[in-house]
Order: sequence, then C-alpha cells, then structure tokens
Amino acid sequence: MESRPLPPDPRRRRAPVFRPRFTLAILYLVGFFFLYALLLVVPELTDVLAQTPPGPEQEELARSASHKAIRPLLPLAAGMALLSTLAGAHFQVLPGLRD
Repeated sequence: MESRPLPPDPRRRRAPVFRPRFTLAILYLVGFFFLYALLLVVPELTDVLAQTPPGPEQEELARSASHKAIRPLLPLAAGMALLSTLAGAHFQVLPGLRD
C-alpha cells in the first residue's frame, strides 16, 4: 500500500503581507509639515538676507525673524499637512498608501 501525500487544507490561509500604511502616513504628514513650514518662512528669510550683510548678525536676525514668522503660522502648516496627507491617501497618489 502506497502512502499518498495529503492535499493542502483549503481552510489554511496565506501569511498576511506587511503593509506599513500607518507608518508611511505619519512620515508623509511630517514631511508635508516641514515642507509647508519652510515655504511659509522663506519670504521672511529672503528679506533678512537681502537687507543685512553676511555675518553673525545676519544669522541672529534670520533666526529671530524665522521664529517670529512661523509661530503664528504653525497651525496653518499643520492643517495643510494633514489635508495634503488625507487627500493623497484618498485619491491614492501617495506611494505606499495605495490599495
């Protein structure tokens, strides 16, 4: 009598595929936040760079101008980053967040 191999169990499932959607969404959110924060500060920094000569004074003026400019705009940068991430995920244009 020959022994035949057992057929595979049809109820057995494949191992789940790892898809780091949440991690990627957080990285996109942080990336968009820094992009928008930088874009909101650039006009103030260009004014400082155009008006003052290079040196330590320029660095200090640029630092204080960027702090003053970004402080009231942080919620705007965060909101735009959140909306960009949600829209990118919804319309499936962000790599890694597509189905």
